[in-house]
Amino acid sequence: MGTTVTHAPAMEDLPKGKGKGSEPRHGPVGSPRPAALKRRRRRENLAGYLFMSPWIAGFLLLTAGPMIASLYFAFTDYNLFDAPQWIGLDNFSEMFGDPRWRHSVQVTLWYVAVGTPLKLLAALGVALLLAQSRRGQAFYRAAFYAPSLIGASVSVAIVWKAIFSDDAVVDRTQKIFGIDVGGWTGDPDMIIYSLVALTVWQFGAPMVIFLAGLKQVPRELYEAAEVDGAGKMRRFWNITLPMISPVLFFNVLLETIHSFQIFSSAYIVGGGAGSNACGPADGSMVYTCYLYVQGFENSRMGLASAMAWLLLIAVALVTAVLFWSQKRWVHYEEGAR
Repeated sequence: MGTTVTHAPAMEDLPKGKGKGSEPRHGPVGSPRPAALKRRRRRENLAGYLFMSPWIAGFLLLTAGPMIASLYFAFTDYNLFDAPQWIGLDNFSEMFGDPRWRHSVQVTLWYVAVGTPLKLLAALGVALLLAQSRRGQAFYRAAFYAPSLIGASVSVAIVWKAIFSDDAVVDRTQKIFGIDVGGWTGDPDMIIYSLVALTVWQFGAPMVIFLAGLKQVPRELYEAAEVDGAGKMRRFWNITLPMISPVLFFNVLLETIHSFQIFSSAYIVGGGAGSNACGPADGSMVYTCYLYVQGFENSRMGLASAMAWLLLIAVALVTAVLFWSQKRWVHYEEGAR
């Protein structure tokens, strides 16, 4: 009997689809076509714009549109009832020559320069106390933050006016210590101090931000400083302040802008209507209060629009200066300033 030798079929003799690494019968799995990708992206973009459409409509109708209109009104004589008449730069020249406008600028700058630092100092001081572990810490945080939630309301401004009026709580307390100056809200020289006290009382929001920054300071730095013999004040100046300088910059920027925009408390505490709408003898005549008087009580919307745009430019310049100055005193983790 002979031996039959069977040879394996060559690779080229195998049917298609049987060899190693061969493609499946239905063909290679290709990537989606460019046209299909474009259609899918177009549908996704359309869905995104549909979800954003309420915000876009609100921005165009309630923010961008009124801003563009007010920019036009700033160069017109407009009283809300008659058609605006183009007068060029007359509103601005009248504004700079108005002694009440200059007084409102002085009052606002004084309020910003005094009220903002005091508010930040109070917020940082309380945050340093609350950063320490103690019983009832959550309650104290909520209690100190609560005034910030209700401080800007009209009701609180009315209560604040009653507290600082003649023969009220503050006036009676002063008389106990032999100080007889009367109520603060009726004194042109003292009413601005009541507004500063109100803004300091609302230190809860920056306090929470300070507290979050203090929690991020590594404890190892304090331990190393204690080993080197550094006292509490030195640890505060050399460790705490540099480490929370970004948070401090954020609070300074935010509170400065808010101080320029003060209105409701100054208007309510000052009187709220008539000749004393911004305090007796314009004692609480902050910039926005005078803007409101010109626009809505005197029906000079063109002049009020010019004042509003000038305030926007001033706030933008102050913001730019703060951002420029941060290079000198704000320290970030990467070492950049």
